Amino acid sequence: MAAALVGGSFLSAFLQVLFDRMASPEIVDFFRGRKLDDGLLNKLNITLNSVEGVLDDAEEKQITKPAVKNWLNNLRDAAYEADDLLDEIAYGALQSKHEVVSRRKKVRNFFSSRNPFKKGLVEAKLEEILERLEYLVKQKDALGLREGIGEKPSTCKIQTTSLVDESGIYGRDDDKEAIMKLLLSDDGNGNGVGVIPIVEEFDVSKITKDILEGVTRKKSDTHILNQLQLELEEVLMEKKFLLILDDVWNDQYADWDILRMPLKSGAKGSKIIVTTRNESVALVMRTVPTHNLKELNADHCWSLFAKHAFDDGNPNAHCDLEVIGREIVRKCKGLPLAAKTMGGLLRSKTDVEEWKKVLNNKLWNLTSDSILPALRLSYHYLPSHIKQCFAYCAMFPKDYNFKKQELVFLWMAEGLLVQSQGNKELEEVGEEYFNILVSRTLFQPSSGNQSGLVMHDLIHDLAILVSGEFSFRLEADNSCKVDRMVRHLSYTRTKHDATDKFEAIYEAKFLRTLFPVELSRLPPRKCMDNEVMQTLLLTFGHLRVLSLSP
Repeated sequence: MAAALVGGSFLSAFLQVLFDRMASPEIVDFFRGRKLDDGLLNKLNITLNSVEGVLDDAEEKQITKPAVKNWLNNLRDAAYEADDLLDEIAYGALQSKHEVVSRRKKVRNFFSSRNPFKKGLVEAKLEEILERLEYLVKQKDALGLREGIGEKPSTCKIQTTSLVDESGIYGRDDDKEAIMKLLLSDDGNGNGVGVIPIVEEFDVSKITKDILEGVTRKKSDTHILNQLQLELEEVLMEKKFLLILDDVWNDQYADWDILRMPLKSGAKGSKIIVTTRNESVALVMRTVPTHNLKELNADHCWSLFAKHAFDDGNPNAHCDLEVIGREIVRKCKGLPLAAKTMGGLLRSKTDVEEWKKVLNNKLWNLTSDSILPALRLSYHYLPSHIKQCFAYCAMFPKDYNFKKQELVFLWMAEGLLVQSQGNKELEEVGEEYFNILVSRTLFQPSSGNQSGLVMHDLIHDLAILVSGEFSFRLEADNSCKVDRMVRHLSYTRTKHDATDKFEAIYEAKFLRTLFPVELSRLPPRKCMDNEVMQTLLLTFGHLRVLSLSP
């Protein structure tokens, strides 16, 4: 039987976790043991059930209706609050159960006036959450949200395809010939280096260091730009070279001028190829006319799609799918990433009706943002629980090297993995989720790290879009405060992370993830200020991921 294609809404899986937790013995026993009003739990269950039916419709309408998007954000925030309260209750019940008799006094102190478990506070917090949810329930009719619209998730068969083969290139013969002519020409700017942008954050020190290490095949011990440039200038002196800078976005001429200085020492005929999707980058960096890549023609686009959609890359065994498939490819408008992504979405699917659902989906008509409709569709058809895992990746920077084990452990800590009735360990479930994302080309092999995977920039933009206000990337130049809705946050680790670096995040008091990311090749000895660590632990009581590893 063919694997199911369609998944449920993003929030469906999260609400299911809440339903399971409300029915768990520790929560039920806690209410009964303290003679709390368990009718509030039943009311919470009923209220959440009343919105679950419209989630599929809301997820589709939020794309074109800002009011629905805002409603979904508030609903998700309220669901997080409910989950946090259940977390506190489960923790209190566990601690109370396992305290030894000699420490009963400590147990009594645990339920102090500062603690939410003081009699009446649990009920008060629950009533506050219920009031917020009931207000949202009343809005669903005014927003035109209907039950039963959209698809219900079916059993998802795990795709076990290997990593995407990047060797299949279609329809670029003319481009290759044109680029070769430019490379072999003597055109230049008189400085010995020709620059050829090909229209598809710019750290001068890091790029210079990468070039130097690539040329010498030796690791450089310095991070000082002046020293790096002097060494690179000496290495390249009177030597002909070809340098390719891939996917450049920085269009600041001053940065490019600094990077170019040591490259001018190369022999005449040296070339630099710059690939970019930003036309202004080409205008700043070029010394010859820009070479614009055209869209693939229909046949080449179909060949690329078929390579990823059919197990053997051969559509001849499925003639009934080719007509529909070519219509899907036509909607990809010659864009290789779109064709490749749609092929990954439909890989091994042989049900004609499933292909028709993709072809006729309303998301193809979207033109309001830069996220390709084909990419939105690939996300749309993910199972609900895997949508959460995909959106979680939004907190990482572009070009981040994802490692399967690291990401699976993070998903586990966040409670994003759903165990089925089988005997699989959570780690196995996480690996299956990861493999599904790979099979749908939402991850692709990293060119610089054989064991790592990366997200294409547009895929990463999609993750940011669907994660919305709940993920944040703390950059060095962030001047605004982090919104209170943010639950997952990453930051660039530096040699010494002090108090002022984290001042912007304290508004997000319900933070669940605080994760450091390495972007530069600074010396490995890095630390966090003790004062910062104490403040973080006292401020963010709902953290599930706090990485302090060096």
